[in-house]
Parts: sequence; C-alpha cells; structure tokens
Amino acid sequence: MKTAFLFPGQGAQFVGMGKDLAEEFEVCASVFEKANSIVGYDLRDICFNGPDEKLNSTTVSQPAIFTMSAAILELLKTLPETKDIKPDVTAGLSLGEYTALYAAGVISFEDGLKLVQKRGNAMQEAADATDGSMVSIIGLEPEKVDELCEEAAQGELLKGANYNCPGQVVVSGAKGACERALGLAEKYGAMKAVELKVAGAFHTEMMAPAGDKLKDALDSCDVNEPADTKVIANVTADYYSDSQSIRSGLVNQLVKPILWQKCMEKLLGEGVEEFYEIGPGRVLTGLMRRIHRKTRVKNISKAEAVKDLQAKLSGK
Repeated sequence: MKTAFLFPGQGAQFVGMGKDLAEEFEVCASVFEKANSIVGYDLRDICFNGPDEKLNSTTVSQPAIFTMSAAILELLKTLPETKDIKPDVTAGLSLGEYTALYAAGVISFEDGLKLVQKRGNAMQEAADATDGSMVSIIGLEPEKVDELCEEAAQGELLKGANYNCPGQVVVSGAKGACERALGLAEKYGAMKAVELKVAGAFHTEMMAPAGDKLKDALDSCDVNEPADTKVIANVTADYYSDSQSIRSGLVNQLVKPILWQKCMEKLLGEGVEEFYEIGPGRVLTGLMRRIHRKTRVKNISKAEAVKDLQAKLSGK
C-alpha cells in the first residue's frame, strides 16, 4: 500500500500547538528546544502560550508550523509501533512543502527551519511594501473565479492563488481588487467569500522581492537530490526531479498559484491509499474530504492521536 505524508501550511497554527506532545514525549520537547537555539528566540513559548497576535504573524507562524510538524515526524520515527511507517511520497501546502522536503531527506532540519524563517521575514517585508490581501471564494468553479477576478481587478492585480479543493479557490492581489471581489462574489453565484487574515497578496507577483531573497538563501543551502521518497511540487503538481528543480520550485511558489487539488488527484490516481496529515490542525484532512470523500486521512496533530495510532498498530 502506497503511503503519503501531508504537511499543513500557514493558517494551521493555534496557541497551545505541540504543548501536549512536548509534555508527553521527550523527543518532541527536544525538537522545540533545538528550534529555539536556531531561530534565536523562544519559539516554543509562543507556540505553547501565545499570544495569538505573535503566533499568527507571518514571521513566527512559518517556523512554528515547520517545527511542530518536524517534532511529530521525529516522534513517529522513534516509537516502536510507528517507526516502520515510511512515506512513498510527501506533499506540503505552500509552507508545508519545506516539511515535505525535510521528511524526504532532501534538506536538514536546521536548513529547513532557517529557510522558513527567512521566507517568513521576506514575505512580511514584501507585504509591508505593498497593499495586498487574499479572499477565499467558496462554491465556484475555477473558470468562474477567473471571470470574477477579471471584473473585480479594474486594472489592478487579482488572480487565483490557491486551488485547494472543488469549490474553494483563494484569490490574491491588490487590496482594492480584493474588496471588489468580496462585493461581486454573490453576483457570480459564490456561496460565500471571506477576506483572509493575511499580511499581503501571497502567491502573486507582489511577492517577487521575497522570491529574490529566498533564492539567495537557497543558493547557500544544501539541497539533496530526491531519492527513495518522492516530493510533489505545489506549482506543477508533478514530482521534483533534482535539486535545481526544488530550488526553483520553492522560489516560484511565492509568486505562482498553489495547485493542491491537482497534487492530491495525482497521488490518488497513482494509487496512494494511506494518507497522514502531520502537523497542527486538520486543514488538509478537510480538503481531502472535498477532493475525494472516500479517502481517509489519519490526522496526527495531538498526543492523543499518536497514542490512538500506537494502540491500533500494536493491536491493543
């Protein structure tokens, strides 16, 4: 049976994330301690105790999500009941792609954490220099979303940025265009349109300055060739072939749309049957329910879920 590990992206964070895992499992606590020494501040305390505003900032939420997901990965590798679960393929939503690369042995924990820290800082700087936003459109086909964007843009930037699942497309662009899209959504037949609490117009050209900074960071980072575990790329919905395609894919990811639905459909079409969502929240589990209702995703975001998996695998 083919297995995939899935890793969430920005927005999955919540105050208290990882606290139960660190209290229950020493290996998880040690990953948070290691992360603190790499990022240079008490990331663990912000994850466990907040406040919300700090954890939700782009500069903190990205390293926080990467660290928690990595802590669960390390735990699964060390527990007798789960150590033999090996992914055939990994995938991560936007930021989560870095954890997917780490899980596949392509980048180290330290390099991955440094990269997402630089990525978060660069994205925040690019957002501060522009006036952008994002809107989630619920209940429209991509073609209709394109029509909506065309009318709402009025000469400003507005385009599809996240193709998450059937009936859910996030559009991204200039603040004014996003506001017009909110007002026009009902006219195009959308069930709902919600402005997202994000710093800027992610996955568009507005993030190009962040892409330049990330490219420099990636050039000085060790990126291994993909080996036993495949990694699927957000922007192409195809597998990374070599280290150069990974570097360019991670840069393109900042300025191009995320094709999550196509990524999952490719995995399902190639016979992946067992999926694990590893990291905070249940976002990817929910998206899979919309992509292919019968596919079950084992969600591992809390200590209780780990214990349930241990009991099931040991036959208790």
